[in-house]
Amino acid sequence: MNRTDTTGPTRPERKDRRVASDDGLNYAETGATLLGPLPEGYRHLHVRVPVGRGGAALETAGAAVTGWTMHRASGARVAASTARAEPGSSVEVSIGAGPLRFRAPCRVIWTVREPDRIGFAYGTLSGHPECGEESFLAEMAADGTVWFTVTAFSRPARWYTRLAGPLVPVLQRMYARRLGATLRRLVAEADTGGTGGPRWSGSRHPTTG
Repeated sequence: MNRTDTTGPTRPERKDRRVASDDGLNYAETGATLLGPLPEGYRHLHVRVPVGRGGAALETAGAAVTGWTMHRASGARVAASTARAEPGSSVEVSIGAGPLRFRAPCRVIWTVREPDRIGFAYGTLSGHPECGEESFLAEMAADGTVWFTVTAFSRPARWYTRLAGPLVPVLQRMYARRLGATLRRLVAEADTGGTGGPRWSGSRHPTTG
């Protein structure tokens, strides 16, 4: 790949990232999943799994991550204000069914699109069961392996997540690994032969969900 198109928080050595406004977020450490370190006083999550190899696999994975396809294909419902993650986009992720459906309102904090990594992070809004931030990155290592990484910091924000106690981080890790398995499947299913980039089966491109 030779195209760089990034948005997200700005580092001195990179001028291609921006951060969204933090209005309405229920935590203060905006952008810590990209700029680090993860703040104290929160549970930390870091899950990293291989999902493919090569530039086409990175493009496939990046489109599925930023276009909400990965989340939807994992069984979550996603209602987003934009077709793909953009700083400031609002998104509600919900899982479960009926009275046991949990809704998680978030705002996209940063996005990144670089030759070796594509992804985004969202932060929690008022009404979310947790408070904190979570990032989803597809990255290609020097050996061509494409890795999917989930990084998060969070703590309970509602009575039922406080009551659940140590069960919450276990479920969070299980869900992160489920996302990784889903992304690996999406990459494997994508037809990339001879195109120099992903071609998608079916009638919809993954950035449209």
